[in-house]
Amino acid sequence: MATESAAIVQRLWNYCNVLRDDGVSYGDYVEQLTYLLFLKMADEQSKPPFNKPSAIPKGLDWKSLLEKDGDALEVHYRHILESLGKGKGLLGVIFRKSQNKIQDPAKLKRLIDLINGEVWVGLDIDVKGDIYEGLLQKNAEDTKSGAGQYFTPRPLIKAMVQVIKPEPGNTLCDPACGTGGFLLAAHDYISNTYKLDKDQKKFLKYETFKGWDIVDNVARLCVMNLYLHGIGGDDSPVQVGDALVSDPGERFNIVLTNPPFGKKSSITIVNDEGKADKESLTYERQDFWATTSNKQLNFLQHVKTLLEINGKAAIVVPDNVLFEGGAGETVRRKLLTECDVHTLLRLPTGIFYAQGVKANVLFFDRKPASEKAWTEKLWIYDLRTNKHFTLKENTLKLDDLDEFVKCYNTKNRRDRKETERFKAFTYKELMDRDKASLDIFWLKDETLEDSENLPDPDVIAQDIKENLETALEQFSGICDNLSEKE
Repeated sequence: MATESAAIVQRLWNYCNVLRDDGVSYGDYVEQLTYLLFLKMADEQSKPPFNKPSAIPKGLDWKSLLEKDGDALEVHYRHILESLGKGKGLLGVIFRKSQNKIQDPAKLKRLIDLINGEVWVGLDIDVKGDIYEGLLQKNAEDTKSGAGQYFTPRPLIKAMVQVIKPEPGNTLCDPACGTGGFLLAAHDYISNTYKLDKDQKKFLKYETFKGWDIVDNVARLCVMNLYLHGIGGDDSPVQVGDALVSDPGERFNIVLTNPPFGKKSSITIVNDEGKADKESLTYERQDFWATTSNKQLNFLQHVKTLLEINGKAAIVVPDNVLFEGGAGETVRRKLLTECDVHTLLRLPTGIFYAQGVKANVLFFDRKPASEKAWTEKLWIYDLRTNKHFTLKENTLKLDDLDEFVKCYNTKNRRDRKETERFKAFTYKELMDRDKASLDIFWLKDETLEDSENLPDPDVIAQDIKENLETALEQFSGICDNLSEKE
């Protein structure tokens, strides 16, 4: 089966390269595959032995595509996408605002024939999912598309899920779900760790997961990814929209998320002269501790809201969330007091497709109201100092996180032991720090002591680029603030 899966992936890759000559990007290609695969599988499920009623209206289905050729095929395909985009539930999310990006009818026909040559519903669910995950990874690696920001490294996701340990019956949310990496990893963990009865399997498929994403194209990839892994029904587990706008009212046992990079939330406004300007967004929410245009601080507060009492969260945050003053200090002090902020994983550079990111994973539990602060100790694991990863030659692997998982001590967090890379800091020590900064490091950087240990020139160049980009972003923020005061 693995060989068969690899062969299908290779055929899809090869055809993608043909289409790239016509200017069709990986992202556009994966989108078109999403539409066509869904139509093909809906057709397969309407036939024996399944005999399910099709969600696709007659005349807009797979059979109608096979009957046409040339310009008539291209016109009909556009009509199908436009019509299904008006649907509700799963159909609506997958086909919303869909467009045909394959302008050559002969190549469209060839792709339809390629997909028609396989029995997709007959493929094992994991194999179908693996094929699609491979396509999404390829899309993320295409740096020009910018899709990498929606793709969190899978080894990091797996390690986060391993220590959070979701259980059957838990509800789990990702308010910035991208292509669905956290939801899928949690699904695999529960499926493989526990022997589930019929009711638990049903709950896992239909009621466990909820996601939001603000970008239509990304949400459709996520929904298809979940669908191919056997998650969800006719109603989509993913909603399209800005998760930060309001409290959805729902509460979850677990929140796992890597919110989009970039400090500020903004909206594009077209002014009277027809020029597009970006305006910073702030969210006036009663459940937030601080009002700010800093997107990451808003997501951190939103995650706290989404959790049930004693619910568990793991959120990827950039360094600025750990040390920024003003709203940042307010949020950190409130979080340390009202929640049990127990673990921080400092991530190495070079693991994200979006460059210039220095990030961390913050683990905390929401707690009931109390006069006494809930955080007793914050344990910090430093996976950054003297660690150098790249996206191609030296990628992050799951075993690079083994020591962190061991130090986390899921069996008994109260029985943790300090190591060279794992240190504890008390609530008082944290609150006494300037601005309650959590940006703490103690290991010596070997590259500063010995010229022979200097990293490769491309690593140094990347660091310089990142520092310049950060400085420019900070300077832009100052300019924006000055403009607002005028």
